[in-house]
Amino acid sequence: MNADLQDLYQEIILEHNRSPRNSGVLEDATGEAHGNNPLCGDRVTVHVRVEEGNVADVRFDARGCAISIASASMMTEALKGKTVADASDASARFVAGLTSKDAIDGDGLGELAALSGVRKFPARVKCATLAWHTFCAALNGSGEEVTTE
Repeated sequence: MNADLQDLYQEIILEHNRSPRNSGVLEDATGEAHGNNPLCGDRVTVHVRVEEGNVADVRFDARGCAISIASASMMTEALKGKTVADASDASARFVAGLTSKDAIDGDGLGELAALSGVRKFPARVKCATLAWHTFCAALNGSGEEVTTE
C-alpha cells in the first residue's frame, strides 16, 4: 500500500473515531446485543430496527479504542438500508476479509477498505470485528453477550 493511500485510510479511521456516525441508543429497536473485547477493553451495544425485511436503522453505543469505534461507525453506514440478508452477507464478508488471507471485498461497503490494514495486527482484528459480530447477534436476537475470547 502506498504512503498516500495509507495516510487516507488512517484519516478515515481517525475521523470516524472523532465523529462516529449513528452513535447512540435506538429507542424503537427490534434487536439489541452487547459485545465485549476483554483483551482491549472494547464494549459495544448494537441496536437494530428491522422493518419489512430491511435494516431500517442501526445504531451503536461503544467505549473502546479508535479501531473499534471507527469500525462500528462505518458498519452502521454500510448496513443501514440493506435487506437483512444483504446486511448479514456484508457482515460475513467483512469479517472474512479481516480474518482470512483474502482481502476485504469492498463491493458496496464504501470506506471499509480503510480497516484492511488491521489484518497486519491480529490482536486489533478483534477490535475491528466486535461490532460486526454484535450486529449479527442483534439481528438474530440471541440475547447472549458477544465476546472476542
